[in-house]
Amino acid sequence: MHVCLIYSLLFLILSVGFFFLSLSFMIYDLVYFVEYSLLNINSTLIVMTLLIDAMSLLFMSFVLFISSMVIYYSMEYMGGDKFIVRFILLVVMFVLSMMLLIISPNLISILLGWDGLGLVSYCLVVYYQNVKSYNAGMLTALTNRLGDVALLMSIAWMLNFGSWNYIFYLEEMKGSLSMNIISCLIILAAITKSAQIPFSSWLPAAMAAPTPVSSLVHSSTLVTAGVYLLIRFNFSLESWSMYIMVFVTSMTMFMAGLGANFEFDLKKIIALSTLSQLGLMMSILFLGDYLLAYYHLLTHALFKALLFMCAGNVIHNLFNCQDIRYMGSLISSMPITCLYFNICNLSLCGLPFLSGFYSKDLIVEVMSMSYLNIYIYIIFYVSIGLTVSYSMRLVYYTCVGHMNFTSLSSLSEEGYTMLKGMSGLIFLVVFMGSSLSWTLFSSLYIIILPFYLKMMTLIMIMLGGWLGYEFSRFSLSYNSLSLKYKNVSFFLASMWYMPFLSTFGVNYYPLMVGSNYIKGLDQGWSEYYGAQKIYSLLSSSSQFLQFLFSNNLKVYFIMLILWVFFVVLI
Repeated sequence: MHVCLIYSLLFLILSVGFFFLSLSFMIYDLVYFVEYSLLNINSTLIVMTLLIDAMSLLFMSFVLFISSMVIYYSMEYMGGDKFIVRFILLVVMFVLSMMLLIISPNLISILLGWDGLGLVSYCLVVYYQNVKSYNAGMLTALTNRLGDVALLMSIAWMLNFGSWNYIFYLEEMKGSLSMNIISCLIILAAITKSAQIPFSSWLPAAMAAPTPVSSLVHSSTLVTAGVYLLIRFNFSLESWSMYIMVFVTSMTMFMAGLGANFEFDLKKIIALSTLSQLGLMMSILFLGDYLLAYYHLLTHALFKALLFMCAGNVIHNLFNCQDIRYMGSLISSMPITCLYFNICNLSLCGLPFLSGFYSKDLIVEVMSMSYLNIYIYIIFYVSIGLTVSYSMRLVYYTCVGHMNFTSLSSLSEEGYTMLKGMSGLIFLVVFMGSSLSWTLFSSLYIIILPFYLKMMTLIMIMLGGWLGYEFSRFSLSYNSLSLKYKNVSFFLASMWYMPFLSTFGVNYYPLMVGSNYIKGLDQGWSEYYGAQKIYSLLSSSSQFLQFLFSNNLKVYFIMLILWVFFVVLI
């Protein structure tokens, strides 16, 4: 337990220090490059470069603060685990990998942090060591390997520039073929890490990890790495790639919001909400406003971390049950957890004056002022409505309604350690959105919209809440639904069959071809007419010779050969 306290306190102190340091960097407009010489051979100098500016310091501060609360929360949540020290050290390695990625202006050191995240995330996803977690870990690792390969290829292509410090070349080389190729590779790497279509299936699968890990992964570390990388590379993005990616990311946002309305696993619903918010961040990033994407990245990290911690507390008390159909009436037995849970949900929905409202509302209004087609406009607002819909459905199933678990349940909030970890985040969830809006932007956003467009966000929030309430009143019995509705429900809940396409679709046909090859060729005709035929001929002839020599027929055999030779000569 002392390991948890030590790391929690250390991260908390570092977080506060980095926060005030980032404020001073903002005020004085400072950017530091720290170079450490690793190797010097003749005229070749290999240096480790770190980029320290207001953006990296502020993001590190948030990552460290959330990690501090999560580690403190884990002290009780993972209290029954024999190997809790190993778990905490894995989490610490995870955080350090993310820190390395944040302060790297160099593609090589980014790859170290990037692969560190991938490796440690695999170890954490398979932590419970069962078939489900092994499959989820493998899907996570292999999907992310695609992004790693793209990053390796961009490192190779950066040799054209004479240095891997990409930060120096972004604006100067924009428009060149080399920078176009590097930008495309970086986008590919980012959408695999941030689980955009068609690489979305690993994100809900990664819920096999312990809940504190989910809280860390989905708020500020693994899935946000791709968004952060694109924020750093935003100056080099070309307009044609941005148009394509706005379509892809908006479809991801819509798909995740729709899927969450048909899902019954508590952690998967929150995972799909993360996917929806990632789509929102990337959409506004590709629409050209990287600072707004960064702003939403920070506010989202706070309420999503607390949302997972509340979900973990509920799951912990319900003997590891994650199906929301078994929950209900938790407001009477777990009031503080439900209070925090509802505040986070409302912040996620964009309810006015909570932290999520400031970033989401600004993103939607900036989008409304842009020159865009009707598809983007509609899908943004529909996605906001779907967010409120699944949040309302989640609140209905968990906090109100009937308790469907067991009459002999021992629900309580005696876990003061977990509540303290959660309480550390609640004030930031409420107040940090407005605080960041005052500190992050050097100039005001002037939004000029008609009244009905200005009120559109609130209208969609109300419509989404009503829709979520109606969704909640559907029958709990799966068997009472018609076959047609079951198929539609399964299609939407399974993210448009994406997990099947990325697992069975990738595995089935190559395995089938391999099976036919083995049966038809390797163990079939090629074997019969190849090595096996030669072997059988040689073995049969050797058996015949052995028979002749073993039965004292050597004399007759020699005479037969001489007779044949004599006949041939005559």
